[in-house]
Amino acid sequence: MTDMTAKIQAAECLENSFMPELGPVKQGKVRDIYFTDDKVLMVATDRVSAFDHTIPNLIPYKGMLLNKISEFAFKSTEDIIPNALVQSPDPNVVVQKKLKNLGVECIVRGYVWGSMAGAYEKGTREFCGLSLPEGLKRYQKLETPLFTPTTKAEVGPDENMTLDEVAKLVGSMELAERVKDLSMKLYQRGCEVAAKANPPLMFIDTKYEFGTDEEGKLYLIDEANTPDSSRLCAVAEWEAKYPKIEAKVAELGAKNVSEVLAKCPELKVTEFSKQYVRDVLLEAGFKPGKAVPKLTEEQVVECTRRYVQVYESLTHQKFDFPTYSFPASQRLVNNLKAAGVIKGFCCMIFAGSDSDLGHMEKLATELAKFGIPSKKRVCSAHKQALKLDAAVELYNTSIEPLVIIGCAGGTDALSGTSSWSSVWPIVSCPPEGSKGEKNESCIWNPPGSSNSYIVRPSNAAKHVAQIFSYHSPAVVAALKANCDKKVAGLCESDGKLW
Repeated sequence: MTDMTAKIQAAECLENSFMPELGPVKQGKVRDIYFTDDKVLMVATDRVSAFDHTIPNLIPYKGMLLNKISEFAFKSTEDIIPNALVQSPDPNVVVQKKLKNLGVECIVRGYVWGSMAGAYEKGTREFCGLSLPEGLKRYQKLETPLFTPTTKAEVGPDENMTLDEVAKLVGSMELAERVKDLSMKLYQRGCEVAAKANPPLMFIDTKYEFGTDEEGKLYLIDEANTPDSSRLCAVAEWEAKYPKIEAKVAELGAKNVSEVLAKCPELKVTEFSKQYVRDVLLEAGFKPGKAVPKLTEEQVVECTRRYVQVYESLTHQKFDFPTYSFPASQRLVNNLKAAGVIKGFCCMIFAGSDSDLGHMEKLATELAKFGIPSKKRVCSAHKQALKLDAAVELYNTSIEPLVIIGCAGGTDALSGTSSWSSVWPIVSCPPEGSKGEKNESCIWNPPGSSNSYIVRPSNAAKHVAQIFSYHSPAVVAALKANCDKKVAGLCESDGKLW
C-alpha cells in the first residue's frame, strides 16, 4: 500500500452540508447550493455522479480538489473575463456573487471525443447547427475548436443548441456571440495552461457557465476547467496511442475506433475526468434506470489519485492531504463560523397553523436578543403528518446544532410527534403562553416523546440560548448581559426606595 493510498483510505469524506441557518438548500448531484442575500454559497461535496445518477460511493478529497482547480482557473483567466468568486472560507466552499445565470452550458470541444464521438460513429454529422466532415475518428484533433452549447437542464439530460437558439434564450445574438467568443478564449487559455502542466496535459473539451449582474455585466460563474467540467489526458499518452489507433483501424478494416478499442482495450486513452467513473459503471453492466453499482475500494482510490494528479500537474503545487482527525462536516462548520458566514447553530420554529405566525415572530424576536438565528416552518401534525415526518428527518441531517421550538396551539401533537424522532431538543411554547394561558397537552405526550414545555416566549428563548451557550461565547455574554440588566434594574429600583 502506497502512502497516498493510505491517506485516501483514511479520509473523512464530506457527504452532506445541510446548514438550516443558511435557509433552503438546493442539492445537486454533487454540490449543495445556498442563496443568501447577494451571494451564492456552494459546497463541493465528495459525492460523484455519472449518467445523471449519484453513485453510492464518496470520493475522498474530491470536493476540495475541484475547488482548488477551479480557483486556479479563475485566477488564470481574470484578464479574459471577471469571475463571480468572492471568497473560499473552507476548502470545500466557494462564495460567489449572486448573478442571473444565462442558462446555457457553453461547451467547447477541441477533439472528437465523448458524446460527440459516440454520435459521430453512429452517423450523426450535424452538431449544434455545425456540420462535421466525413472521415473523422474518435480521439482526433479538430482543425479548429467547436462551440457546442447545450441547455442547462434541472432534470434529465441537456439538449444541444444552435447559436440562434442560444441568442433566443439569452435575449440577443450580440450576447450569444460574446458568450461564444469568451468560451473559445477560455478554452484556449485552458489549453495553454494544460500544455505547461507537469507532465503536459491535453485539454480535450470543457464547459463554462456565465451570469450577468443587474447592470448586465458578464461574469464567469460556477466552476472552470475542473475534471468534472472538462476532459484532460496526458499529451505523451495521446501522442503514443493515436497513431497506433489509426493504424489498427486500417489494419482491421474497422468501421470506427470503438471497434478497435473493443479488440484492443490497451489503446484506450486514460482520461482525467469523470469518464473513469462512467467506464467503471459500464464495465459493471450499469444501464440507466437500474441500480447504480458500488465502486470497489481500489476504484475509489484511483478516482482520487486522478484528481490529485490533475491538481498537481496544472498548478505545479503539491496537494497537502488534510491531517485533522475530526469529521469534515465539523471542519466546514468551524471554518464558516470563523469567517463570519454562519453562527454555527440555529433554532427552527415549527408552527401548526398560519394563525400562529404572530407567535412565531415573538419567538424569533426573543431569540435574536441572544444572537440566535432562527428559521420558521408551518406544518400541521394532524393535517400534514407525512410532511412533518419528512421535515424532522431532513433537520436530523443538519451538520450544525439545532433546537426546534414547537408552537402549535390546541392539542399539541406537533411537539410530541417531533420529539419522538428528532435528534435535536424540542421545546414546546404554544401560542396560549402569550395570552398568559397554559396548554397542558404539551406535558402529556406519550412515552418516547421528550419535549420540554415553557410557557413564555422570552423564557423559551433563554432556554434555547442556554443550550447553545456551549457553542458560542457571544451567546454566553448575551445571557450574562440579560441577567446583569435585570439585576441592575432591581438595584436601581431599590435605590430609589431606600
